[in-house]
Amino acid sequence: MSSINKPQPKAIRVQEEEAASAEASHVQAVYEDIAQHFSATRYKPWPVVERFLGSLPAGSLGADVGCGNGKYLGVRPDLVTLGSDRCKGLVQVCRERGFEAAIADNLELPYRPELFDFCLSIAVIHHFASEERRVAALVALLRLLRPGGKLLVFVWALEQKGKRNFSADEPDVLVPWVIPSSLKSLAKKEEGSQEDATEKVHQRYYHLFQQGELPRLTQQAFLACPGAFTLQEEGYDRDNWFVIVERQVERV
Repeated sequence: MSSINKPQPKAIRVQEEEAASAEASHVQAVYEDIAQHFSATRYKPWPVVERFLGSLPAGSLGADVGCGNGKYLGVRPDLVTLGSDRCKGLVQVCRERGFEAAIADNLELPYRPELFDFCLSIAVIHHFASEERRVAALVALLRLLRPGGKLLVFVWALEQKGKRNFSADEPDVLVPWVIPSSLKSLAKKEEGSQEDATEKVHQRYYHLFQQGELPRLTQQAFLACPGAFTLQEEGYDRDNWFVIVERQVERV
């Protein structure tokens, strides 16, 4: 496909009462359809995530919430990392690779509070279609941390330095994911189908975070959680904003 004809992101407006429905159509259903193709494009760990994982003591227990194909589950074999994802297809990829992964929603995680030494949320929070749900997702992650535990969150930035140009007036967008016709033809052949396998475009919902927005929402989430938290680091990397949070150890 030429760059001229390549599908481009388009703005979308989602009302609060429509958020869950938008996520079901433009996040959950899409990832189920593209799981295998998506997994094939996700293999190289990002440097900041590697640095974060490299700073943890051996034997630490962690959760990778929205783990995708398990790209980060094997970076540190001496850590115990449990993966979870809303997408059944991606969880199956994790299991086939020998990782521990469960099907779970970020807003309804199957873990008890204060269980983990660390948590990862890499490219997940931007898929929630309202600010209220984005804060709720952060609260769910913070509650998993035991005192001294750390959380790393990455989200797409509106201020991207790559090929995409986004408007601050339209931070909610549908970003196309194109499955090449050659891959669809192969899949149809394996299924024994004679149906025409033309190129298919899936539209994924993203909320693009502006500078300062992720720390602001993180601070809001602090107020909804027991315990005290510190925003240790915030930064920009590879067209993403990130924060690192630590739950403070209570002094007796």
